[in-house]
Amino acid sequence: MENLPLVSIITLNYNQTDITCAFLESARHLSYPNYEILVCDMASTVDPTSRILEGNYNQVRLLISDRNLGFTGGNNWGMRHARGRFMFIVNNDTEMTPDLITVLLEPFATNDRIGVTCPKIRYFQQPGIIQYAGFNPINVFTGRTTAIGNLETDNGQHDVARVTFGAHGCAMMVKKEVIDKVGMFPENFFIYYEEWDWSTRIRKAGYQIYYQPSGLIFHKESITMGSKSAIKVFYHTRNRILYMRRNSTRLQFFVFLAFFTLFTVPKTTLAYTFSREFGHLRSFFRGALESFRMSRHSPV
Repeated sequence: MENLPLVSIITLNYNQTDITCAFLESARHLSYPNYEILVCDMASTVDPTSRILEGNYNQVRLLISDRNLGFTGGNNWGMRHARGRFMFIVNNDTEMTPDLITVLLEPFATNDRIGVTCPKIRYFQQPGIIQYAGFNPINVFTGRTTAIGNLETDNGQHDVARVTFGAHGCAMMVKKEVIDKVGMFPENFFIYYEEWDWSTRIRKAGYQIYYQPSGLIFHKESITMGSKSAIKVFYHTRNRILYMRRNSTRLQFFVFLAFFTLFTVPKTTLAYTFSREFGHLRSFFRGALESFRMSRHSPV
C-alpha cells in the first residue's frame, strides 16, 4: 500500500441511488487496493445516505450538495475533496472490471507526458459492442467529432494502446499534477462538451491523453437513445458554440459560424418542424443565443 498511489474515484449521483449502488458493488471486486470513492450527490430528491451506508461499501465517502452543480461543478467539487494523486472521474451508470484501476495507472509510469488515461468503453446491455476506443479530432469547422469504434463489435480491432485526441467523460483517469497546472472542468458548460474543452486545454499544456484498451468498463447508456430532450438540445447547442468560441482561431470560428448558419440552422429547423417538436426547436435557438451572451471565460 505504501508504494501504491492513492486513487480517488469520483462519481455523481442524482436521483439514481439504485444505479449508484450497482456501481459501488462493482468496486468491491477491484484488485487495486489503495483507493477512495467519493459519491457526490447533486441534491437528489431522496437523500441516498441510508441506502449507501446500509451497503457497507469499501472506502466510500458520501458528499451531499445542497444544489445540483451539474456534471462539471459536481466533479470539480469532488476533486476539491479528493486526496488522491490520481482522480478517476467515472459515471455512476457504469460497472468496473476488477483490474481497471491497475491498468489505467500503468501508462503514467512509462511516460511523464501522459496526463490522462481512458479505458475501452463497451455497452452494458450489449457487452460485445464498443462505445469508445478513443476519439477522432474535433472538426474545427463543424464543432463535431466521432468516437473511434462506436457501435462496432469488439473483435480486438482496437486493442492497440495509443495517444488519442480526447478523454471520455464517462471514464477518465487524471493525474493530479495536470489538474494543478491546467485547472478543472469549465463550470460554465454545466454538462456536454466539457470534457472536450478540458481535453483541449490539457493537450495545449503539453500532456497526452492515452487510450488504454486493456482497461475495460461497461456503460449502461442505451445504444439506441431516443429523441433528445429539450434540455439536452439546449446544452448541446449552447456548448458546441461556446467550445468553438473558446478553442478556435478567428478564421476557424468564422467558417464554423457560416456552416452553422447556412446548414445546421435550416436543417434543424426543418427537422423539428416536421416532427412537431417545437419545444426542442425553441431550445435550439435559445441555446444558440445563450452561447453568445456568455463569457468565453469560465470560473475554472
